[in-house]
Amino acid sequence: MAEKTAPSTRDRIVVVAARLIQRQGYVGTGIKQIAKEAEATLGSVYHFFPGGKEAVAVAAITYSAEEFAQVLREGLAGDGDPAAAIEACAVELAAGLRESGWVDGCPVTAAALETLGTDSEIQRVCADALRGWEGIVAERLVASGFAAEDARELATTVISALEGAEVTAQVARSEEPLRSAGRQLARLVRSYA
Repeated sequence: MAEKTAPSTRDRIVVVAARLIQRQGYVGTGIKQIAKEAEATLGSVYHFFPGGKEAVAVAAITYSAEEFAQVLREGLAGDGDPAAAIEACAVELAAGLRESGWVDGCPVTAAALETLGTDSEIQRVCADALRGWEGIVAERLVASGFAAEDARELATTVISALEGAEVTAQVARSEEPLRSAGRQLARLVRSYA
């Protein structure tokens, strides 16, 4: 049996930063806290991320974006009804948010909102994440027979609604905003059939 290797120091820094940004936002997450929780020295953080906090955040957001992209890919995989798959993704997000005590929202959204109005690398990586997620949904819809333009617009609607519903669910401390969004998005997707 192959032995699992421990995550590298760089990987620990990225994962810890992603979780902290998810819970505390970009502004509320400090470089010293990242180092401490990643069991790394401050010097190690700056060694791997000479750009400091913003560079760590960019790597963390990229990591988080790929984590959610994987959830979307898995949730939308298969030949089944894409509407049901989208609703199931919303239910999965709702359950995860509840299980976290309403604190583990989307780190991409948290960082994006805190850096609005800036022309920062953080804004660029957040925009790339959202476009990537839309692309995953659009690809699934096209594979199900949707016209490319309809799929693109529906995908934008799906991601926008899920992101907004997740914030609303956190504030309300309720799964219902995400579950409602999932049901309505499924209805919308089915209306194209």
